[in-house]
Parts: sequence; C-alpha cells; structure tokens
Amino acid sequence: MIFQETTLPGAYIIDLEPYTDERGMFARTYCKQEFAAIGHRKEFVQFNHSQNRHQGTLRGMHFQKAPFSEIKLIRCIRGRVFDVIIDLRHRSPTFLQYYGVELSERNLRMIYVPEGFAHGFQTLEDHTELIYHHTAFYTPGQEGGIRYNDPLINIIWPLPPCIISEKDQNYPFIADTFVGLAG
Repeated sequence: MIFQETTLPGAYIIDLEPYTDERGMFARTYCKQEFAAIGHRKEFVQFNHSQNRHQGTLRGMHFQKAPFSEIKLIRCIRGRVFDVIIDLRHRSPTFLQYYGVELSERNLRMIYVPEGFAHGFQTLEDHTELIYHHTAFYTPGQEGGIRYNDPLINIIWPLPPCIISEKDQNYPFIADTFVGLAG
C-alpha cells in the first residue's frame, strides 16, 4: 500500500499495490504494521457495506460526536464515487476545509478518515458500492451531520445531487451551530 497524506493533516489516500497474473488480481487492503507507520493504533470494530442504485446519489456529511468519534477507512468496490471529508477539529489549521477524491473499483484507492471529520460521497455511476471500516460502534443519538451544500464549506460536487435522504437534506448549516463538533 502507498500512503499519501492529503491537504488535511491525518487524512490519507491509500493506493493499493495489486499483484496480477493469469488468475486475476490480489491486493492487501489492510496491514496493522503499515497502518501503525501513519500512527493508526485503534482496532476496526465495525464494517459496513453501502449499495447505491443511481448516479448522483449523495450521502453525507456524517460524523459521530465525541466521545464516540471514529476513524473510517473507505473503499469503493463497484462503480465510482466522489468521496469528501471535512475537517471539524476546532484546533486544526484546516478547520472547516474539505478534501475530495474519486474512489473507484478501477483505481483501487481508499481514503483514511481521522476522528473529528465529517464524511460523505456522491455516486458517479449507477450501481455503486462501498465498504467502510470503523473504529467505533454506531451509537444511536450520537450521530451528527453538516449540510452537503453548506455555503461556508462550498463543496463542488461533480454532478447535481439528485437523490438525498430527508435527514441529510435537513442537517444544519455551520453558521447555525457548532454543537457536537470534535475538537
């Protein structure tokens, strides 16, 4: 695996290094020793799978409130997505900045999202699927979100969002509240 720190400290793009032969492809997606080299020490305790039927579907921007904050490792296993993270760490020099990257089944790329970040994505193809690894269990009542179209963040989505849950459409704008943001 090749780890590249993003413009948001502590967040990494991880490129897999596939081995191919006449059988197909093999690539390691996790190695405790390699992740320790970037400071990762927590155990992944929950894996989730997201299926998305239609291009333009938008999910996010989600996070869990402290002390239930989590590290996420996200990989697209079918189709393509524009994956976005927002730094919500109050003391960070990149507070309220976002970073976006395309993840796809073809580019074999993952994103490592530290605690204190919101996460979301937009599908760029129909029938897109992602796998998420989490270092904290989902805790009902402790989830939070930032509006996907918050003008202070100003995320440039590749497509007009066409399918968004009611919950995601109604998250607050940054200017309205800072409640629950990890520091």
